[in-house]
Amino acid sequence: VQLVESGGGLVQAGGSLRLSCALSGFTLGDYAIGWFRQGSGKEREALSCVDSSTSRTYYSDSVKGRFTVSSDFAKSVVYLQMNSLKPEDTDVYYCAAVRTTYLSSFGWMARLWYDYWGQGTQVTVSS
Repeated sequence: VQLVESGGGLVQAGGSLRLSCALSGFTLGDYAIGWFRQGSGKEREALSCVDSSTSRTYYSDSVKGRFTVSSDFAKSVVYLQMNSLKPEDTDVYYCAAVRTTYLSSFGWMARLWYDYWGQGTQVTVSS
């Protein structure tokens, strides 16, 4: 099982980035893919999620209206389009996989239930 993030980098405030999460080694229909971020000394924050079985998407209040999650499960890739970036969005961004059966019981933001994680990609937003 493997999740590999890419697309991070340095961008000015107000700019955009698109992160990609390449998936392999598991049955996508059984999993939802979430996006998280974590900075030094901070808790890992749930940002967004897409349920492969329903195509339903979820967003945290901190990114709703600015970030958009999408998926191309035929290509085994999930994207996070990030617009109107702010310096406080600077973090390491991770994608992760959680069984869809857990979503209804525990919610998409419960990171404890995510089985697989990528290695992360750094996003830096300059002011």
